[in-house]
Amino acid sequence: MALRTAGSVLVVFLWSVADLQVKVTTTWWSTTLTCSTTCTLTGNPTYIWYRNSKIVQEDSSPSYSVYFKTEDRFYCAVKGINSPAVSVEGHSYFHVTYTNQSVCTLKGSSVDIPCSYTFPSGHTVSETKWYTKGKLDEAPQILNPGYGGRVEYLGNMQSDSTLRITDLREEDSAEYKFRLRTDQTTWEPTFPGTTLTVTGLQVKVTPATVTEGQKVTLTCSTTCTLTDNPNPTYIWYKNGHVTTQSNSLFLNPVSSEDTGRYSCAVEGHEDLYSAEETLTVTYGPKNTSVSVSPSGEIVEGSSVTLTCSSDANPPVDKYTWYKKNVTSPKASGQSYSITNIISEDRGEYYCEAQNGRGSMNSTALMIIVAGKVNLQNFNAKLHDSISC
Repeated sequence: MALRTAGSVLVVFLWSVADLQVKVTTTWWSTTLTCSTTCTLTGNPTYIWYRNSKIVQEDSSPSYSVYFKTEDRFYCAVKGINSPAVSVEGHSYFHVTYTNQSVCTLKGSSVDIPCSYTFPSGHTVSETKWYTKGKLDEAPQILNPGYGGRVEYLGNMQSDSTLRITDLREEDSAEYKFRLRTDQTTWEPTFPGTTLTVTGLQVKVTPATVTEGQKVTLTCSTTCTLTDNPNPTYIWYKNGHVTTQSNSLFLNPVSSEDTGRYSCAVEGHEDLYSAEETLTVTYGPKNTSVSVSPSGEIVEGSSVTLTCSSDANPPVDKYTWYKKNVTSPKASGQSYSITNIISEDRGEYYCEAQNGRGSMNSTALMIIVAGKVNLQNFNAKLHDSISC
């Protein structure tokens, strides 16, 4: 204040200096700091907010919001007037931190989805609850029929909670979120939770169709990268029996003996098999041979049937019969019958088996035709011999 006399008039000048203060307001989702003054500031002042001496906001608004728990110190300033620094430590509010944004795990296994949380002092937690996004009524509670007793809650009811789900199914894939209830309010966060993806194993055969002598690769895959084992080693099974341990199964060259049902499992989870995939190897005729019926000596005038057999995939679609040293084929079909056989039919016979992958000849089978015995002449000669 200053005094000045001008004649009989006393003029008094008054100056008012504002003091700045920071007011702390805690809600269930954030802490709001408000820069207040002891008097009304003229004009349109700009409020400058400092966080640990570093400017974080310059605005005409006197408020600054903190959305995450911190122990930093804040103060505000207007035209060189600084407020005392204030720490938001101890001004606790509702907040949850999810350990993982996403989790990928195997069908049939178990998973833990943890989080930590804070709440205002003076509140008492009465309930914690996990739920899937948008499905609060279908929350994975212990008694929820959709989870059939596969759910367990772990934690201390004060700062952390873990949702454990066992015997995972693909339909368990969802975004899981956490909420809590205190004696004063119910709080659930609006930001994303933990996204769970449950994946099965799948065997892929490349190429899908393979011929003996070519190469084939069997790979075991998941729909997402496993969180706890991003580079797994796979156990391979053929017809239910362990064959090898490798990332992929290479068969080069592939053999007809490799035909079978293949499945895979991740090392450490050998009981969680993939669905079986059948490997089919195609090949030309093998082990082609000829059989004869009836067996033994073949008497002139009787009948005989030759049968050709062969192992092939796809099955033999054409059989052709040949007589050695005879150019033209004798017959076609898997069986070849000779009726009323004569001595001229004597010789070596073989067959040729064919499919779309190749052909193979059998070894030759010798057919010997014995002369027909005249029983009447044989008995007459026998009688004459006895008379003498």
